[in-house]
Amino acid sequence: MNLDVQGMLKVFDAIGETMAAHKEYLTELDSAIGDADHGINMNRGFHKVHDKLSAGSYTDLGALFKDVGMTLMGNVGGASGPLYGTFFMRMSTKLAGRQDVDTVSLADAMEEGLKGIVALGKAQLQDKTMVDALTPAVEALKKASDNGVDLCGALEAGVAAAQSGMESTIPLVARKGRASYLGERSAGHQDPGATSIYLILSTILRSVKESS
Repeated sequence: MNLDVQGMLKVFDAIGETMAAHKEYLTELDSAIGDADHGINMNRGFHKVHDKLSAGSYTDLGALFKDVGMTLMGNVGGASGPLYGTFFMRMSTKLAGRQDVDTVSLADAMEEGLKGIVALGKAQLQDKTMVDALTPAVEALKKASDNGVDLCGALEAGVAAAQSGMESTIPLVARKGRASYLGERSAGHQDPGATSIYLILSTILRSVKESS
């Protein structure tokens, strides 16, 4: 099934719950190679997203995603705010005028969001960033889209790819962000940004399954 505006509002509520539940875990990951604030920032950001979306009225997914992006950009500290804000704002450009999202439109929107993150952060695969989880997830979604897979099946493939990408960051030496200052000492730790990407995608999948 596709996700309509009301379904997507429930998805963002669920993402907020996921970030609250994993706040300590994400902060623990970040304490090893970053500023120890990723979980705190993501939890605060999606709490603000909940407040923003609850106060609004949406008939268009583009407007909804734009508000999510702008809210994260204005309320999440560190690098995560601009990166996640850009991700959802770039997604909004592909969802403008749409009342629902299917496999094709989600894959196209996420690909656009990934391009925004890469343009802003200049990260590539194996730099030990969120890109390591998001890139294979987008590739899996695009492949599923090309093969006519439904939204649930496409998301299952995307989540599996994101999990593999997330886990692949553990042995990597960071080449971007605060973690890069640690050099070889950054190896052996899972990247918190890649982890939050995985958590977001897995929450979207769970929401789709629950609503089908």
